[in-house]
Amino acid sequence: MDLTAERDMGERGVREHDVDANATNQVKLFDKWCRGGDNALSSDEWKAVRNTMSTTTDSEGGYTVPETTAGRILDALKAYGGMRAAADIIRTAGGEAMNFPTSDGTSEEGEIVGENASASDADITFGTKGLPVYKYSSKVVTVPWELLQDSSADIEGFVRNRLQQRLGRITNKHFTVGTGSSQPNGLFTAASIGKTGAVSATAAITYDDLIDLEHSVDPAYRGNGKWMFHDDFLKLVRKVKDGDGRPIFVPGYEQGNPGGAPDRLLNRDIVINQHVAAPAASAVSAAFGDFSYYKIRDVMAVTLFRFTDSAYTKKGQVGFLAWMRSGGNLVDVGGAVKTFKHGAAS
Repeated sequence: MDLTAERDMGERGVREHDVDANATNQVKLFDKWCRGGDNALSSDEWKAVRNTMSTTTDSEGGYTVPETTAGRILDALKAYGGMRAAADIIRTAGGEAMNFPTSDGTSEEGEIVGENASASDADITFGTKGLPVYKYSSKVVTVPWELLQDSSADIEGFVRNRLQQRLGRITNKHFTVGTGSSQPNGLFTAASIGKTGAVSATAAITYDDLIDLEHSVDPAYRGNGKWMFHDDFLKLVRKVKDGDGRPIFVPGYEQGNPGGAPDRLLNRDIVINQHVAAPAASAVSAAFGDFSYYKIRDVMAVTLFRFTDSAYTKKGQVGFLAWMRSGGNLVDVGGAVKTFKHGAAS
C-alpha cells in the first residue's frame, strides 16, 4: 500500500471516528435533557444542541431532536407496516409545497417518415401530483420518576422507541389507506383496480386472479414489481392449489426458493402490510406493481416537548410529546400499481 492510500485511509478513519463520537455525544445530551429538562443542560451543552439541530427553528419550550436521533427515528419507522420499506422516501428541511411532474407515455410511439416528408406532431401532456406534509403527534408518552432517576435506564432509547411505534403505525396507516383529505393519499386509495374477483360466499383468491393482477400492470413497470397485502391474504394464497391439488407454496415449487414456503409469489417479492384490508367481500386487499412511485416525504425536524406540570407531578410522572411532519402520494399516472378487489358476497 502506498503512502497516499495509507494517509487517505487514516484520514477517513479519523472522520468516521469523529462522526461516531459526535453521534454519541448527541445521544448523551438528549438523554440528559429527557431526565432533567432544560435546566439540566449547561450553556455550552445548549450550544452543542443548537449546532446539531435540524435547519428549522426550535419551538419555544421544545427540544428539536438532533439530526442523528431524528434520522434514527425516521429510519426505524420502516418496521411498522411495510410502506416505508417499499416506497421512495424523500427528506426535506422544510415543509413548503412540493409538486411532482407527471406524464403517461405508455401509449406513445414513434413513426416511420418517408423521404422528404415531415414528422408528425405529438405533444407530451404533463400534469402534477402534490406531496403535502401533515403534522403528526405521538400523543403524550409518560415516564415515571423512578425510571428517570435510574442512571442505568436507557431513557433516550425508551422514549425514542415509543415515539417510533406510535408515529410509525399512524403514518403507515395513512400511507396505505389514507383518504387524501386532511391526510396523505394512501397507495390503495390512489391506485386503480386491476382485477376484481368472482362473486363468492367467502373471500377467495385463485391462481388466475394473481396472474391477471400481475398482468394488469404495464410491462414497463413490472421489472420492479412487488406484491403487498395483509398477512391473512398470504394465508389465503398459501391455500391455493394447482390442478393436481398441490399447494403452490411448497418446497421447490419455484426455483431458487428451496426449503419451505417461499417468500416470493410468482417470483416477485412480498411486502406484508397489516394496514391493508384483510380478505373480505368487496375488500381491496392486495396490490401489485412498482411501489417506488409512491413517494413519502419527511420534514427532518422532529420536535419533542417535556411536561412537568401538576397533571403529571401528582402521578409522579414526566410527559413527552413528539411532533413530526410527513406526507405521501402515488405520483404515477401510467398505472405503476394496480389492486385486487374481492368479488361481492353471493
